[in-house]
Amino acid sequence: MAIVDLSSELVADPLSLFDHAGMEDFHPAVRSWFGRRFPDGPTPPQASAWPEIAARRDTLVAAPTGSGKTLSAFLVAIDRLYKAHDRGETTTNLARVVYVSPLKALAVDIAENLERPLKEIREVAKELGFTSPDIRVGVRSGDTPTSQRAAMVKKPPAFIVTTPESLYLMCTSSKARAALGTVDTVIVDEIHALARDKRGSHLTLTLERLEALCAERPVRIGLSATQKPISIVADMLVGGRRKPTDGRADCSIVDEGHVRELDLGLVIPPSELEALAPAEQMGEILDHIAEQVQLHTTTLIFVNTRRMAERISHELGERLAEHDEGAELHVVAHHGSLSKERRLQVEQRLRAGDLKALVATASLELGIDVGPVDLVCQLSSPRNIATFLQRVGRANHNRYGIPKGR
Repeated sequence: MAIVDLSSELVADPLSLFDHAGMEDFHPAVRSWFGRRFPDGPTPPQASAWPEIAARRDTLVAAPTGSGKTLSAFLVAIDRLYKAHDRGETTTNLARVVYVSPLKALAVDIAENLERPLKEIREVAKELGFTSPDIRVGVRSGDTPTSQRAAMVKKPPAFIVTTPESLYLMCTSSKARAALGTVDTVIVDEIHALARDKRGSHLTLTLERLEALCAERPVRIGLSATQKPISIVADMLVGGRRKPTDGRADCSIVDEGHVRELDLGLVIPPSELEALAPAEQMGEILDHIAEQVQLHTTTLIFVNTRRMAERISHELGERLAEHDEGAELHVVAHHGSLSKERRLQVEQRLRAGDLKALVATASLELGIDVGPVDLVCQLSSPRNIATFLQRVGRANHNRYGIPKGR
């Protein structure tokens, strides 16, 4: 899950504190909210990561998709703000947490999903007799209008949700730099997706720039899918910080990686395979995908190019319309060339369960709260098994769901 599973309401019993193991030191409002939202208690990555993060140690959390990694980072930051407010410290208009996402879509998704937990925690705090700090969330990406960027500099939100490139621009802007001086926590989500290319190299320099701007060194928290060797990702997260004992990265590694139960299948068209699929063979593939779409609530189909995303969504919509008039309206494409408004509209329809199928490029492969997706189809090779598993993890994206991919 990106932040929390919001499919159900908070459980009743408004005064119960639900003292789960590992949550004894959390603020009562935060502890009570978590217990009501998640009666089954913390996931293993959360229970293992919270003490390390609370102790202000750089921490890398490696766990399968849907295991609550993001909440393991955010909840400690929220808890710190509530405790600081109780001590009478100023928390308004001070940036405290920078959350870095490799995708603009993921950044917007995190910001939206963070708002509801903050609202619910405020309500729980009021019930328990506590006042709440003013915790605002702001998004800074290439899609952010100039007016909003200026407002974030003038009155910084507690949580700045951004991308590696936008964080670099903030660190090199004279006005934005001043707003970053109070940051005490940096969260790098899906860090494994950045570690593989020059974006990761660029981000390591930006994190050092940010550290130089802050009054105190911000603790760094990395969130990663299961990777081997995980020590390389830890090196990237902490930069040059090394343990004096063995010279390894000075980083706490919470490795809860395990082989998750998966429902996977390889589908091969009946006609003989060739180097390039002829039109007849592509027709066979689309016919099979159309059948699968009809058998599931929402299907997410990944392709390798933007052109292919547009083509497949059009042809798939035509096939579905033959069986259900108007069905083509519920099949759309999603990729980086779409306008900001169009992308947000598609993502909102997906979360609302208004789509039968969405054909996407890598723009939706990471930990976005994609709504009621119950099947992922990968059309042609993703060229990397880790990429494929990341994409399949979008199906049944919750703690107990079994990802299903074809």
